[in-house]
Amino acid sequence: MRKFTLYSALLIGSFSWAATGQHADLNGNITISKVRLLDKIKGGWAGQAIGCTYGGPTEFRFQSTFIHDYQPIPWSRDSVRWSFGNVPGLYDDIYMDLTFVEVLEKEGLDAPADAFAERFANAGYMLWHANQMARYNILNGIAPPQSGHWLNNPHADDIDFQIEADFAGLMSPGMPNAAAAICDRVGHIMNYGDGYYGGVYIAAMYALAFVESDVRRLVESALEMIPPESAYAQTIRTVIQGHREDPEDWRETWFKVLRKWSEDIGCPEGVFSPFNIDARINSAWVVLGLLYGDGDFGKTIDISARAGDDSDCNPATAGGILGTMIGYGNIPESWKQGLAAVEPLDFKYTTISLTEVYDLSFKHALELARRNGGAIDGETVQIKVQRPKALPLEVSFEGHFPKERRTLDIRLNDTAGEAEFSFDGIGFAVNGEAVKPSEESPDVDLEVEMAIDGEPAARSMLPTADRTRKPTLFWRYRLKPGQHRVRIKLLNPSAGAEIRLSDVVVYTAPAPRG
Repeated sequence: MRKFTLYSALLIGSFSWAATGQHADLNGNITISKVRLLDKIKGGWAGQAIGCTYGGPTEFRFQSTFIHDYQPIPWSRDSVRWSFGNVPGLYDDIYMDLTFVEVLEKEGLDAPADAFAERFANAGYMLWHANQMARYNILNGIAPPQSGHWLNNPHADDIDFQIEADFAGLMSPGMPNAAAAICDRVGHIMNYGDGYYGGVYIAAMYALAFVESDVRRLVESALEMIPPESAYAQTIRTVIQGHREDPEDWRETWFKVLRKWSEDIGCPEGVFSPFNIDARINSAWVVLGLLYGDGDFGKTIDISARAGDDSDCNPATAGGILGTMIGYGNIPESWKQGLAAVEPLDFKYTTISLTEVYDLSFKHALELARRNGGAIDGETVQIKVQRPKALPLEVSFEGHFPKERRTLDIRLNDTAGEAEFSFDGIGFAVNGEAVKPSEESPDVDLEVEMAIDGEPAARSMLPTADRTRKPTLFWRYRLKPGQHRVRIKLLNPSAGAEIRLSDVVVYTAPAPRG
């Protein structure tokens, strides 16, 4: 893939910075030099890497709270280089993106959802939440889009696609609807509803960052992609309104968002817990950084990190979007320290480096611009800028609201292979894990049967292997209101292995919003 680095060398060597501007005609078409287009793409990928590095030490250490100014977040000229070499798993935001970039490069821009799903499900890296549930579903015969639907994926509203959609925007300069079409093939692998909207909104902001120079207009224009009645759109509007009312103090807006939108309904680990991996709230912290950062790169990623929760992914996204808007050349040198040393290095689990993905995205952007009514004329690119079109409404966990989270502390093994519990409600989700006898023991697949109210409801395999595990063991929604009894039976006991059922989240009809 290193042959694509030739694009960078040729373009940068042939044109001066003075010739890298862009202009619009009366029909809304944008003409941009190839050099400037490439610089913006580089700014997006580099900004993402820098933001992820900066927020890495804080990730989920501040749950449903923010990081005060008196607490420093360390940064030095060695931060990027050290993180690449010592904590390569930190960059899951990027190597997940690269999975999908690689599919596009190998199979073309029309690659079907199944191609993305197959590569994603069989990748060697660890996954969590909606991603891991989607991997489990795909490997067990549930293909997209059902693999991401909330009836099959209790993590459907989680952040996962939000942190993986950057590539779709970076290859769609000025074309948010083209980005959304790519998102449809990828985002429904692992998410639905607000979780899906998180990725589409982020991709739209990247796409529009190529042609928009005002951050406020950017976040508002991209929001036109999202159905206004959705909780996701309402959450982002709360950030926008808070900034309008108090443009100086981001904490005041942070409190408004948390007060109104912080409940996590879906993720079984996040319900009734400060842990919040919901796409809505984490997207809000991205927008918080963009608005209150006011075009300053360092301030933008700092605020998105200090807002807490998924505080490496959120500054990575905010840094990538702003990096696209201002371009690689305008990211302050103090933030690019150490970047040049790692740009040629492949990300873990991939054969692609930053240097290579700069050029792959550039190549894909040229092709997508041409397909959507644009044109390539020598060393300039004409882009037919798209007006964002709202997506259809999707609502996860509709009609469901968490009622209680109850400890189970049940263990199924070769001596106690059956257990049951009861609840009053319309749905449930059971947290737990399948565990092998010891670290040295070989992994096993434990087969279980679930019955609800005496009727067989599901039979599934629960791998003890981390890569193929089932992150939420059992669930069922849309039950009739009332008392229900759930029985779990281990069908193939294995000496020393066990299934641990830690707790159950019970759902009832929604409470009125205050």
